[in-house]
Amino acid sequence: MIFEYAPAPESRDVVDIKPSYGLFINGEFVDGSGTPFKTINPASEETLAEIATATEADVDRAVQAARKAFGVWSSLPGSERAKYLFRIARIIQERARELAVLESIDNGKPIRESRDVDLPLVAAHFFYYAGWADKLEYAGYGTTPLGVAGQVIPWNFPLLMLAWKIAPALACGNTVVLKPAETTPLTALLFAEICQQADLPPGVVNIVTGAGETGAAVVGHPEVDKVAFTGSTEVGRLIAKSVAGTNKKVTLELGGKAANIVFDDAALDQAVEGIVTGIFFNQGHVCCAGSRLLVQESIAEELMSSLKRRLSTLRLGDPLDKNTDIGAINSAAQLAKIRELSSAGESEGAERWSPACALPDKGFWFPPTVFTGVSQSHRIAREEIFGPVLSVLTFRTPAEAVEKANNTPYGLSAGVWTEKASRMLWMASKLRAGVVWSNTFNKFDPTSPFGGFKESGYGREGGRHGLEAYLKEIS
Repeated sequence: MIFEYAPAPESRDVVDIKPSYGLFINGEFVDGSGTPFKTINPASEETLAEIATATEADVDRAVQAARKAFGVWSSLPGSERAKYLFRIARIIQERARELAVLESIDNGKPIRESRDVDLPLVAAHFFYYAGWADKLEYAGYGTTPLGVAGQVIPWNFPLLMLAWKIAPALACGNTVVLKPAETTPLTALLFAEICQQADLPPGVVNIVTGAGETGAAVVGHPEVDKVAFTGSTEVGRLIAKSVAGTNKKVTLELGGKAANIVFDDAALDQAVEGIVTGIFFNQGHVCCAGSRLLVQESIAEELMSSLKRRLSTLRLGDPLDKNTDIGAINSAAQLAKIRELSSAGESEGAERWSPACALPDKGFWFPPTVFTGVSQSHRIAREEIFGPVLSVLTFRTPAEAVEKANNTPYGLSAGVWTEKASRMLWMASKLRAGVVWSNTFNKFDPTSPFGGFKESGYGREGGRHGLEAYLKEIS
């Protein structure tokens, strides 16, 4: 039976989107020197606001403001820095509805995810690192901050990635110049207002907007002491080359092609929910998405039948509708990439399936899609699609599952579904992935470190380990 749901839209009235936004430098919004650009709503293609572009000169202004503020911020006792972080966390909670609605409008993700996943985690990261600010001596990484951190974040989790970067940096006594993604700058700019509301000292947090050239200026600035980047492996390689031979400390959290491995003893209904969460959460715009399903041959037919039945109940549409499961693809460029790789999957012989799904006339949309008959050599099994597309492969033995799971240049995450604890532990020890989930997927906590192997980058964010990247090594 197919149920019809009445629309349950969240109100846009809680958000006040300004016609234009400047750069946030030294505690104030200022004009940018470059040509402004527009940010749009991917669900409707409407222009939301005009955004300033930071040139090299603007980035230099931001870095100099951060350098000046570093002397004051780093000299504060950790307990005083903690007060600011706690204040920011509480304001985020107070303004959570406003932030969630703005995130969904600018990014395209369903409001249920922005409201129930992103925003609680954003506040939790600031609360968590506020707790570390006066306890750095117990972390084991020293207590001396690096200086100015240059941070570049992606468009898939704009506010959450900001929290991952800024919270530990400030807790350790560093100051920040952050560049949000070109397509999703609005929640970062609202966070700048929160910094003002929290009376954060001027220059401690600076936010410069723009495209790749602005990000390159932040990364390449000679007075930036630490570079943190989350994004594509291709850009990560360029950043690694640009900082080679310098004294800059670097963390890179890059692409992924995670395996979600289901054994024949797994609880299938639970596994199906985990598969859906693993690849269709946030339209598959997740670096650790479980985009490769490895299922044991003996249960493959039964699992696929259950999975298709479950996908037929997903609702695609308005991101601000509380009933929506699948929102809009973030941009026309990303939609073109998803379409190109999906067409390649068909041309290489894989069988494509999507549930009956009406796509809106305007905006950027792609239905939840499953490919079966996939081989290891197919592009859809090797390349990161970063969309709601699942590739299904089969295996017979645990050793074969490990071999297929590790047969990728990436190593960010994996999921294992089995009732046997011994098998789970053995799999976890063999999988080359930074995070291995047991009978679940896409579970995050600020106390737990996150990061990858191989082309998925290096360094860890989150947890006690996330402090290491922002402190000078103990000599």
